[in-house]
Amino acid sequence: MVCTATDTTFIEARRRLGVVFFPAFDWAISKTHPEREERLLYTRDQLMEEGLFDIDGITEYPPVFAKPEELERVHFCLPSVARVSTESHLASAGGAITAARLVMEGREESAFALVRPPGHHAMRVVHGNRGFCNINNEAVMIEYIRDHYPRPDGRPLRIAVVDTDVHHGDGSQDVFWNDPYTLFISLHQDGRTLYPGSGFLSECGGPGALGRTINIPLPPETSDAGYLYCITHAVLPILEDFAPDLVINSAGQDNHFTDPLANMRLSARGYAELNRTLRPDIAVLEGGYSIRGALPYVNLAICLALADLPTDDIQEPQWRRDSTAQSSKVSAYIARLCDEVLDLYHSPPDHPSEGREEHGFWVRQKHIFYDTDMLREGQKESFRLCNACPGLGRIETASDRVGLSLCILIPRHACPSCREEGLRMVEEGKKSGKYAFVRCLVGDGTGL
Repeated sequence: MVCTATDTTFIEARRRLGVVFFPAFDWAISKTHPEREERLLYTRDQLMEEGLFDIDGITEYPPVFAKPEELERVHFCLPSVARVSTESHLASAGGAITAARLVMEGREESAFALVRPPGHHAMRVVHGNRGFCNINNEAVMIEYIRDHYPRPDGRPLRIAVVDTDVHHGDGSQDVFWNDPYTLFISLHQDGRTLYPGSGFLSECGGPGALGRTINIPLPPETSDAGYLYCITHAVLPILEDFAPDLVINSAGQDNHFTDPLANMRLSARGYAELNRTLRPDIAVLEGGYSIRGALPYVNLAICLALADLPTDDIQEPQWRRDSTAQSSKVSAYIARLCDEVLDLYHSPPDHPSEGREEHGFWVRQKHIFYDTDMLREGQKESFRLCNACPGLGRIETASDRVGLSLCILIPRHACPSCREEGLRMVEEGKKSGKYAFVRCLVGDGTGL
């Protein structure tokens, strides 16, 4: 049962919270797929039944729709935005943008985008759906923030993304891999035991952003205690050192002890304490597929925690004392892991773990499987080794759906040399006639 109060009229949030709600009831991968309409149906009922929006200081907002060009500020969508996304994806990404606007404009102190479809498995190049994701909602939101709310002193905005979904946020890692101004931290079930099979300690970032990717691969049956230990002993010290202007939580809920897709032991109260301790400025819903047994309670708990209100009365129907028990062996493993994580953050390697140097570029070959759409993609990704900026990106990509294409990424804060070289590559690619598509993404929004 859950009981927050019999009368919410006289309860006041200690931290103003905006809740952006978009259930996408008209969109599903299939009627019986875990990512379907009912994912947020019961959450909606729970929040209304508990009178969440009767609490002074907690306000519900509808999402704006993201524009296709806002998706293209992050992704190379092949063959087009319209082919790889739907209106529901525009609303989901737009919900994250709405949450950002609430916080950045000072209308709310924190915001939670309760949206679907999720997005953290969507990579820089998108040919289709993988891991239930087409569009990376947090990445679209971050580019929107950087475009519309720059620092007054002109310095790059520093943003930290803490991904607590049970699956490694491989899409977000890919998008931010060579971005020195975005710290990406992923706490997830060890990739040796769960999809997508990545997210290991050695994955520390690209040549222009070494140490800005932090992976914390947790053993199965990690519970509330294990996650809170990681937040307290690894994540918070790293955040203090990085000193971000903004902290974003990719708030996946599939590490709940009832979730059918994973093997973790978090409870609703555990999620509440995680968010109370992390204190993100913005949270964005990712996974979570225990539709009745977890999501209504977890989402309520996260909302109350973000509003800095008590969550002691929240309890799922299936919770028992042993539901979130954690063995001493798991606890000892996590303690050692956090020590390794801190060491790696403070002393990152001198080159990425994947790829090699070729003619002044760092090059890696990538083979990507879109497990929902059953597509295979091959990539040759190259980042220019530049001492003046993060470095120009060049991606050759082809899939079962789209022929060989060229994607040029001119990063935000690119130096004149990288910008000029990137534009030259675009023109050369167009003239060559060898590519089905030639696309260019200019980070500061001033280019093609």
